[in-house]
Amino acid sequence: MIFDKQGTTTTVFQENTSLETFLKNLKKGYDDLKHDHIIVNLFSFEHLSAGDILEFLELSNTHRSLKKSFILVTEKVSYDEVPEEICVVPTIQEARDIIEMEEIERDLDL
Repeated sequence: MIFDKQGTTTTVFQENTSLETFLKNLKKGYDDLKHDHIIVNLFSFEHLSAGDILEFLELSNTHRSLKKSFILVTEKVSYDEVPEEICVVPTIQEARDIIEMEEIERDLDL
């Protein structure tokens, strides 16, 4: 698992592993990440479905309850295919933009 920390945001990605292993490793390393906003880059996975994305829902809900952003990045599954509780965007830049918007909303108590 590869971590790229920039300020209060950590981007997590993995090459050459299964989604199941990636998720297991992410949960195992979560304590080191829980104070940051998390961007999960899923570009290395060739086949993803809405069901695969739902595997991240519990972790996403836990992280968002701590008032931190948790965003999945993939072009293979659209945000229309998953519940509102989980944030899916097609690019890293869009993920960063959403983190910035969510920070503003938190600052304004929206």
